[in-house]
Amino acid sequence: MNRAGGTNRSAWFELLNSKVGALAATLGRRMRGLELGYLLLPLGTLLASGCADPKVSLSTGPREYVASDYPQVLKAWTRERSLIELSELDHKLTVTATFESWDFRWAYVVRYAADYRLTVGQRRELLEKTLGDTREYYEFYVALYGSDWRWTDLNRPTSAWIVRLIDDEGDETAPTKIEAIVKPGALERRYFPYTTVWRHAFRIRFPRTGGDGRPTIARSAKWFGLRFAGAEGNEELVWQLARRLDGDRAASGGS
Repeated sequence: MNRAGGTNRSAWFELLNSKVGALAATLGRRMRGLELGYLLLPLGTLLASGCADPKVSLSTGPREYVASDYPQVLKAWTRERSLIELSELDHKLTVTATFESWDFRWAYVVRYAADYRLTVGQRRELLEKTLGDTREYYEFYVALYGSDWRWTDLNRPTSAWIVRLIDDEGDETAPTKIEAIVKPGALERRYFPYTTVWRHAFRIRFPRTGGDGRPTIARSAKWFGLRFAGAEGNEELVWQLARRLDGDRAASGGS
């Protein structure tokens, strides 16, 4: 009986190995059939197929968040994409970014005030200051890494990447400030948990209006995003906008 059981197991493993071998051969033929020197694919797209990012709104106004809402709001305003060279399995870039919108900042302050036991007055003062900043500029918290540490330092002349604010109307805006967070501390690790020692962290700031006075995110835009581009390839993180209601003052800077 033991002998028979061993024979059955051997036959099962032999069958499994043959199927795995056939699958590998088929995959190899298909990859060779592409006749490409290399292929760049957004890994985040593959992993997130069938799981679309939520639409967001740039509208302002009061929110009714409590501290426990923060993880959900963080998720809604955060995007992640990866760029990988399949021919060499070379990890070119993984970037995660949170748009620090009016909505996000409101939830952030509520969570921060609860964690640090701020008084009502202290919370109000922090909220007014934080929300006021959104009238002056757009800001993103960004953490990224890739195959070469130096190339993902956006402040280095040798960086492999430039970043731009884009929208579906064709607007493209360079940042006015890229602030490196050299040693992320408790705040960054707590409120942006994708921050790790393996990633460069930055706050990237863009103007709300361009030199011609036009909004850098068009009022009629259906989406906006960040584009990372360079000799290694390019990738975009996109925030789809929900249909704007008449009361929304999304791109006007109103409160």
